[in-house]
Amino acid sequence: MENKHKLLIIVGSVREGRFGPVVASWVAEQAATHGGFDVDVVDLATIDIPLELPAASPKYAGDDYPRPAGMAALTSALEGADAFIVVTPEYNHSYPASLKAAIDWHFTQWTAKPVAFVSYGGAAGGRHAVLHLENVLTELHAVTVRDGLAFPNYFTAWRDGRPLDPDAPAYAKTLLDQLAWWTGALRAARDAAPYPA
Repeated sequence: MENKHKLLIIVGSVREGRFGPVVASWVAEQAATHGGFDVDVVDLATIDIPLELPAASPKYAGDDYPRPAGMAALTSALEGADAFIVVTPEYNHSYPASLKAAIDWHFTQWTAKPVAFVSYGGAAGGRHAVLHLENVLTELHAVTVRDGLAFPNYFTAWRDGRPLDPDAPAYAKTLLDQLAWWTGALRAARDAAPYPA
């Protein structure tokens, strides 16, 4: 277990009746099958994430950043992770406010770590949300993985907690292979020298 990368899967939606936990559960199963990761899932619906932020930036405040006590588990999970998969829907051509707030309450926890995306939505499959997330996480010095998973029209494309597309597990493996490569490379780099943020 010690040689495995610590992967944190983040359920980004907190909307009533959301589909995110179904997608995240399947993704976690694929990651466990892959074998390169020690997998954990955090659901933002279970975390206290205020929209009002302190005046100071988390980039400069570091460990002294005044986060709510209810956010401690999320901060610890982000800090301990070597890599992330963000599971996001698309709301009005972007991603949920809950996910933006969770990102903005942190900075160094994302730095020099890889992030992959699994999205779902209508015809676009959440791709607009992912494009926006790539911009945001690049600003935090995270490394976004090219190959993601998108599930258009998820409401008809899934049954019994699984995608109907028979190629979905192969696409997931490609994502996880790339994520594992970047995770190993970036972890080795962080161990060798501090990232110059």
